[in-house]
Amino acid sequence: QVQLVESGGGSVQRGESLIISCEVSPNGYRGGGYCLAWFRTTPAKEREALASIEQDGYAQYADSVKRRFTISQDFDQGNVYLRFDNTNPSDSGTYFCAAETFKCGSRWSTPSYYTYWGRGTQVTVSS
Repeated sequence: QVQLVESGGGSVQRGESLIISCEVSPNGYRGGGYCLAWFRTTPAKEREALASIEQDGYAQYADSVKRRFTISQDFDQGNVYLRFDNTNPSDSGTYFCAAETFKCGSRWSTPSYYTYWGRGTQVTVSS
């Protein structure tokens, strides 16, 4: 059973940077492959895919955020991170970590692809 716990959300001012984290248990999440991803829910969009990462570090991004967001991981510690740069109020929302025990592939941005979800962490960007 995989458990995901997000943290690091909070309030920032427009233009500031923020890093949120997702703790994956058990750590060292090993197997044939895995996909870890970040989604967000905002007033404008439900479960918008942002980025994904695989065990070898291969990352994919949504076009809307690829210039400002960076996904990374500490595989041995079981943490995956999402860094936001140049934030704006439209980044406000609830951010979720998701995991699946297969590689990401072309379905990485589809919420139904993922079996495991965290409860989310809230981010507010003020203007």
